[in-house]
Amino acid sequence: MRREYRLRWTFFIVGLVVLAFGVALTIKGKVFGIGPWDVFHYGLYKQLGLTIGMWSIIAGIIIIISTWIGTKTPPKIGAIANMLLLGIFIDIFNALLPTPEAFAVQLTFFIVGVLILGFGISLYVSANLGAGPRDSLMLLIVEKTGWSITLVRNGMEITVFLLGWLLGGPVGIGTIFIAFFLGKIIQVTLPPCQKWLAHLLEKGQVNPHIASEKKEII
Repeated sequence: MRREYRLRWTFFIVGLVVLAFGVALTIKGKVFGIGPWDVFHYGLYKQLGLTIGMWSIIAGIIIIISTWIGTKTPPKIGAIANMLLLGIFIDIFNALLPTPEAFAVQLTFFIVGVLILGFGISLYVSANLGAGPRDSLMLLIVEKTGWSITLVRNGMEITVFLLGWLLGGPVGIGTIFIAFFLGKIIQVTLPPCQKWLAHLLEKGQVNPHIASEKKEII
C-alpha cells in the first residue's frame, strides 16, 4: 500500500512538472496564442502584476473555496497540491526558459509545448488522486444543473477566454488549436500512462504462492 501511494504521488507530481513545462513553452510561443485558462492568468498578470503562476494559484484558491461551499465537502489533497504546485512550477519554467524571437523557434516552442502539456495532464490524471480545482468546479456545475460535461467545460473555457482577452491576454490561432486538439492528445496518451502505472503497481506485488513457498523454506 505504501509503495502504491509513493508511485501514485510520483506520477502526480511528475505529471504536474511536465504539464507546467508545457504551459511555459506555450507562453514563450504566445504569438500563436495560449490556452483559455492561461489567457486569463496572463491577462491578470499583465494588468495587475504578480506572476502568471501566482494568478493560477489565486484562481485555484477561489475555485476550491467556491467548490467547497457548493459541495459542503472539503477539497481533496490532490486538488490542493495541484493548485499550489502547478503555479509554482509554471513560474520556475517561465524564469528558466529563454524568450525566442525567431518565428520558427516560437512555433516549435508552441507545438512541443502543447504535446508536452497533454502528456503531463495524462500523467497526473492517471495517478487518480483527485480532480484539479477547475475540473472539480466543472463537476459541481454539472451536478447542480444537469448540463452535460462538454457544455459546462466549453462554457467555462469560453468565459475565462473572453475575460482573459478583455484583460489583454495573448489570443491567436494557437488558442483554437489547443481547444480542439488538447483533448485528442490526452485521449492518445492517457491509456499508456494508466497501463504504465498499473504495470509498475503489479510489478511490486508479491505472488501469494511464492510468498507461501518462502515461508515453507524458512
